Amino acid sequence: MPRSKNAVASRARKKRILKQAKGFYGKRKNVYTVAKNVLEKGLTYSYVGRKLKKRDYRSLWIVRINAAVREEGMKYSEFINKLKLKGIDLDRKVLADLAMNNPESFKQLVDSVK
Repeated sequence: MPRSKNAVASRARKKRILKQAKGFYGKRKNVYTVAKNVLEKGLTYSYVGRKLKKRDYRSLWIVRINAAVREEGMKYSEFINKLKLKGIDLDRKVLADLAMNNPESFKQLVDSVK
């Protein structure tokens, strides 16, 4: 009995990898083994990058809130602490958006916390 190689499945696997590597430069786009290695590394970077993006945005929001709060004569840590004590549950994303786009309402928020 002849050996079964299952060419259909292996070809489909290779096509899937090469399709994902479309747009890469040089051998990376059309040599299967190179494309597979590069793609694996790229997917790892994209996974890590999604986690880093969350950290970067949080630090950006904190910087924006801190800058807006210091104009009102308070520190970021004091402001966040007083918000928690007052029971105001606004996340940093919303606070940073308020500080950037609605400075008058943010000023009222700071005055209510003081």
